[in-house]
Amino acid sequence: MAEAKKKQVKKADVVAETVVEGNVPEVKVEKEVVQTPAEPKTTAKAGKRSAKAARETEEKEAKEARKAETPAEATKPAAKPQQSRTKAERAGKKYREAAKLVDREKFYTQEDALELATKTSPSKFDATVELHINLGVDPRQADQNVRDTVSLPAGTGKDVRVATLASDDDAEKLFAKLDKEEIDFDILVATPGMMPRLGKYARLLGPRGLMPNPKSGTITNDVEAAVSEAKAGRVEYRVDQSGIIHIGIGKVSFGKDKLNQNAEAVMSSIRAARPASLKGNYIKAITVSTTMGPGIKVEVSGR
Repeated sequence: MAEAKKKQVKKADVVAETVVEGNVPEVKVEKEVVQTPAEPKTTAKAGKRSAKAARETEEKEAKEARKAETPAEATKPAAKPQQSRTKAERAGKKYREAAKLVDREKFYTQEDALELATKTSPSKFDATVELHINLGVDPRQADQNVRDTVSLPAGTGKDVRVATLASDDDAEKLFAKLDKEEIDFDILVATPGMMPRLGKYARLLGPRGLMPNPKSGTITNDVEAAVSEAKAGRVEYRVDQSGIIHIGIGKVSFGKDKLNQNAEAVMSSIRAARPASLKGNYIKAITVSTTMGPGIKVEVSGR
């Protein structure tokens, strides 16, 4: 065998190799591997951010910068201005046709307004003609809470159901229905002696305007006369929280003359009920309309 030559290669405590060279059929190479300990996992120290957190912060700042450079008009489409529509534009075809007959800027006489109301009712049924009187009162003041009853000369145009509470028999029948919350009457007439027994039903009848009241003539000892007046056309009116009185004065089928008679009776009663403490104008505005028809302005005289 040829003389073997050995070479030793060293690498700073990492790898050592021994190589044997010669004219031999086999070459043996021996390697010694020194394992380097794995690098410890880097963790963020208190008060310092990790590399991942720093990268996320940079991306967020870049995104905010791009948003600041982009004008707001480019990101959001311009909103279309909404145009409010009048009641006539929102209403049906029949109402729009009827509204064309009314001059909204004109103040009609009472007779002309009532005649026009009968022509502008768009409903198929016999609609009620209504008066809406805006008063210059403060309903929160007890002496300005306008309330009264009036008998309509031409009647109301509808069948009025009147219940009476004048005897024990009446009470037994009526209370049995009220216990079940069954109300089959439009007006309730009671004697003063029966009112204490009716008190337990005040929450049921009061909100419906059915509780007897001396101002409306429904608390009386003359029950028969009160029932006759109620069926003949006596109606009650009362100012609401907005200072407006709403009252029906008959049906479209009454015609102009009968409606005007009823309107005169109502307006005379309202003028007579003017509060003594009121300063300034009492009647501010009057409007005539049917159940589903357009409003018609009426001239105001004797404010």
